[in-house]
Amino acid sequence: MPLKRKSKTSTEFSMSSLTDIIFLLLIFFMLTSNLVAPNALNLKLPGKSKSLSTSKDDMPDIAVDQNGQFFIGGRKVDPQGLERELASLQRRKGKGFSILLSPDKKAPVEQVVIVMDLALQYDANAILASGD
Repeated sequence: MPLKRKSKTSTEFSMSSLTDIIFLLLIFFMLTSNLVAPNALNLKLPGKSKSLSTSKDDMPDIAVDQNGQFFIGGRKVDPQGLERELASLQRRKGKGFSILLSPDKKAPVEQVVIVMDLALQYDANAILASGD
């Protein structure tokens, strides 16, 4: 006597649990994207602009060499001297003054970020120039 199987495996796939998970992930990412505040540095790359720009002579040139040393207009300064110089420029020129940042190709990135962070702190526009 042949026995029949009454339980057949279903080939259908239930999407309800998958849609619940996707919905919860969507809500999570929507909520967390509003909480993230960008902490960007005010860095402008050289390029064409229709607005009036300051001449290169008006902007102090801050260079970073391959050893991580700072130079303003060719004279060597330490990080505290660089900060004093930017504070002095902010007092003389007001907020939104421009500086020219020209790091060496082999300059440590940390030292370049120090200059950009100081520029952000003193509301300066740092214009990145290609280093030698």
